[in-house]
Amino acid sequence: MIAQRPGTVPDVPVRAIIRATPEDFVVREQLGFEPDGDGEHVFLHLEKRGLNTQDLLQRVSALSGIHLRDIGFSGLKDRHAVTSQWVSVRMAGKPEPDWQQLTVTGEVTVLDCRRHSRKLKRGVHRSNRFELRLRELEGDAGLLEQRLQLLQRQGVPNYFGEQRFGHGGSTLLQARHWQQRGARKLSHSKRGLLLSALRGHLFNLLLAQRVKEGSWNRLLAGDVCMLQGSRSLFPCAEVDAELAARAAAGDVHPGLPLWGRGEVLQGVEQLAWQSAVLAPEEQLCRFLEDAGLSLAYRPARLLPDDFFWRFCDDDSLLLGFSLPPGSYATAVLAELADYRDRYRESGNSSE
Repeated sequence: MIAQRPGTVPDVPVRAIIRATPEDFVVREQLGFEPDGDGEHVFLHLEKRGLNTQDLLQRVSALSGIHLRDIGFSGLKDRHAVTSQWVSVRMAGKPEPDWQQLTVTGEVTVLDCRRHSRKLKRGVHRSNRFELRLRELEGDAGLLEQRLQLLQRQGVPNYFGEQRFGHGGSTLLQARHWQQRGARKLSHSKRGLLLSALRGHLFNLLLAQRVKEGSWNRLLAGDVCMLQGSRSLFPCAEVDAELAARAAAGDVHPGLPLWGRGEVLQGVEQLAWQSAVLAPEEQLCRFLEDAGLSLAYRPARLLPDDFFWRFCDDDSLLLGFSLPPGSYATAVLAELADYRDRYRESGNSSE
């Protein structure tokens, strides 16, 4: 079972429909650096509609004649959406094709093309910019306005979204079967997908307990502190007035483990709490350690950047915000509305 995701406050104020059309879910990848203009890698900035990232990479590979292992990307983007992302292609002295041949009206647009000295790696982009439209709103608009203001001030619990676990939890279910049955050989990509689902499940369990205890957005003795907008972290033996104020201002967040082997940074208080919460999952913890995963940390709180909203004449709500790589727009939406995903209801799923 996927860890439950209780809201920051008891009940969401409205019901809504998301992704009625791809244009209702727009994602723009913000690279965060400029390609240097020279080197063997071609950086393509591509917009897609109705395709997932693997579909896009296959088209780039077919046009360029370059194997997929020499094509880089930073993040996966949804299929039923309008998204833009960067892709790198290692040409290594080979003649470039006409990249505009990738253009297919209503599916792919080539936005930019530059050279760079290094391959694009997973998770290196600065952020993703979202513009989302919620339709068929039903509920209390006044309470929704209050919730939007609250979210803007204090953020939301940084849960892994449903995409991590598959439609209806199907990926997590496969991962559980694999964990329990052992020896089955998997491809590298499939193995990584299942391990990510299992580790995300443990993180969500810990975060759900912090939400239940009301401590997801404040520091406790023994926490790992994570700096907003950075991958920097440090242990917190005691919470003094300065640290408490920085946490209240959103400059520092408590960090929770992404399970694996490595140097443990939590203090004894948090290790004891963590052991109690995950006691039913002790075998899974050992499984992830034996799988060779390295211990990492993820912020318990997610603060959307440049957050705005507008109620539109067609009775929809337009939301805009930026999130760091690895964070989920659905974690934000889940705090605002009991939403139905029209695309998933049609029997499809996104990556």
